[in-house]
Amino acid sequence: MKLVDIPIPQPETGQILLRVEACGVCNGDSNTIKGGAPAYPRIPGHEVIGIVEALGDGSTKWSIGDRVGIGYNGGHSHITGLTIDGGFAEYMVAFEDSLTSIPQEVTSLEAAPLMCAGETTFSAIRNSKARPGDLVAISGIGGLGHLAIQYAQKAGFRTVAISRGIDKEELARKLGAHHYIDSEKENPADALKSLGGAKVILATAPSPKVISSLVNGLGTDGELIIVAGSSEPLALSAMDFLRGQRTVRGSFTGQAKEIGDTIRFSVLTNVRPMIEVFPLEQASEAYEKMMAAKTRFRAVLSIS
Repeated sequence: MKLVDIPIPQPETGQILLRVEACGVCNGDSNTIKGGAPAYPRIPGHEVIGIVEALGDGSTKWSIGDRVGIGYNGGHSHITGLTIDGGFAEYMVAFEDSLTSIPQEVTSLEAAPLMCAGETTFSAIRNSKARPGDLVAISGIGGLGHLAIQYAQKAGFRTVAISRGIDKEELARKLGAHHYIDSEKENPADALKSLGGAKVILATAPSPKVISSLVNGLGTDGELIIVAGSSEPLALSAMDFLRGQRTVRGSFTGQAKEIGDTIRFSVLTNVRPMIEVFPLEQASEAYEKMMAAKTRFRAVLSIS
């Protein structure tokens, strides 16, 4: 990435101009930074919060001065920051129907990670088989996991956090976990079995080995939901699925309505991301730190 001066973009029909206030730095930005965009130059960033600055022809949904957010789905078959320019900038244009209103109870810096990381974990849990009182396990306490623990606990699930090392337990319980499993000391699947088996396991760490090992921690008719993964294959056998009618699936959503639901629930239950803030000029540093898993826990660019 290079920091450059370019003209302020102008909204076209059905679009609005955003004055960007904050933009999260997400693993998904690597698609653009590593060369996956269909055309360059391209501005990354898909966890965007900003103020409506100008309206394109025919735009009626928003008013100048409204604070709105946008996630990965840019509307009209576009991906924010990949097929159209994103939020690592002072201004960006967006399709009006891809935006979500941001209430005053949450700051722009806090709201930015909820556009992708928050919505991803919230929707995965909400659309799962789990019902209040069920055992829900969160594998990984990172940028996704620390939000998932909060959502699971606030939604009324018996929440288990799984991570490496005893030093993570205090944070896990502070976030709302009822149980903590140290994967260095015990087999997570066996530990979940001793708790009765999980109705849902949310895999937030992109490790095929870890994800595969969790299947045996599911209870009858339980499901393992993958929200972060790699291109490496999982090590699963047919018997893994036949023992108790288990399901393994992915979850990827992120439309404006789902982001709106995430924001409303987060405000209602006081779920907030833990963030590390960088100025726009340090976007490369923020990205590199995030990719090295050294951010606690979501990197956010403060832009205006």
